[in-house]
Amino acid sequence: MARSICLRALTGAPKTRQQLADLLAKRGVPDDAAERVLNRFDEVGLIDDAAFARAWVTSRQAGRGLARRALKAELRAKGVDGEVAEEAVALVDDQDEWDAARRLVERRLPGLRRVDRTTAERRLLGMLARKGYGAGMASWVIREALDRDRADEDPAETAGEHSDAGLDAWLP
Repeated sequence: MARSICLRALTGAPKTRQQLADLLAKRGVPDDAAERVLNRFDEVGLIDDAAFARAWVTSRQAGRGLARRALKAELRAKGVDGEVAEEAVALVDDQDEWDAARRLVERRLPGLRRVDRTTAERRLLGMLARKGYGAGMASWVIREALDRDRADEDPAETAGEHSDAGLDAWLP
């Protein structure tokens, strides 16, 4: 029974040893039987928390733009050992985090053009904080993006004024 429960659970998506242990406990499988099945699954490679953690980090960092702090917290919640989680999160370097934060902010900027800068900063900072980014990095990325975005808008408006003024000087 424990074996079939685990196999069914692993069919949909990879699971950590802890997730399978929790599932077996929830289904009322005795601890000794669950332990035997989980040990056997470990031996044959059906459960590999390190591989799970590496795949999880790669997927969540690329897809959701999560920072290392958030990734580590998710892995701990899934029952991955702290050392294994640390090794997996080490796959994400500083540049990956900066790039992901910039992509998240750039994606969100168009919807914030109608609000003042302070409101935009606050909303972007909250979004990055929920993704696990520290305040220092988040502030820098937000300020950089808003400065660039607002600078792109202003010259477009003033360019028309300057070009009209220049034309007036040439017109009779």
